[in-house]
Amino acid sequence: MTSGLEGRTAIVCGASSGLGLATAEHLRRAGADVVAVARRAETLEPAAERIGASPLVADLAEDGAADRVVEHAVRLFGGLDVLVWNTGGPAPGPALKVDEHAADAAFRAMVLPLLRLVGAAVPHLRRSPAGRIVAITASTVKEPTSQVAVSSLVRPGIAGYLKTLAGELAPDGVTVNCVAPGRIHTSRASLLYPDGVPASAIADIPMGRLGTPEEFAAVIGFLVSPAASYVTGTTIAVDGGLSRSIF
Repeated sequence: MTSGLEGRTAIVCGASSGLGLATAEHLRRAGADVVAVARRAETLEPAAERIGASPLVADLAEDGAADRVVEHAVRLFGGLDVLVWNTGGPAPGPALKVDEHAADAAFRAMVLPLLRLVGAAVPHLRRSPAGRIVAITASTVKEPTSQVAVSSLVRPGIAGYLKTLAGELAPDGVTVNCVAPGRIHTSRASLLYPDGVPASAIADIPMGRLGTPEEFAAVIGFLVSPAASYVTGTTIAVDGGLSRSIF
């Protein structure tokens, strides 16, 4: 059985480490041509070489960067089929500490780059026989929590925008979905728990463990595959049952 991704071209943002790298590696193993995008050459280039992806150093918050990334992928591989949006989150803190500067910084770092990238990518995705957009978000889009107020301010808006976009692109056969990770055992988790994951970190996860980057990436692999051609406008939690929201 083939994945249906052979010969497809994918852009994966934030692909030098963590969930972005795991996603890029999964898509590459499935046969896709992957343009791995990140800001730091010293981490991106060796990671991309290891998985067989094409590295592109870019800060998507800079003017013109989104156009350059899409143009590079199209020039290199002849088209674009998959866009995986992924970016780091804002600093933690309570709602009463959020001021206009923090809100503006989050908008410029998380919203504007996405809008620009979607604008640059959609003409090519419409020409693809199976255009796909997937955004890596956070569990706060379903259940806002304390101490991540800026994320709760911005990420639900991104999810709402992408759901609206899904409806607009559905007639073209382009799907748009979000994936919300719970607690995943990335390299950051290893730094947080050098002596092993404590029981307190998994006590409220029904599956009783952290997820793996590979498990998370596999969900994205499904969403960008032909098998998910009728799945659009949704946010899928990959969290071992941690989220208690119904939808």
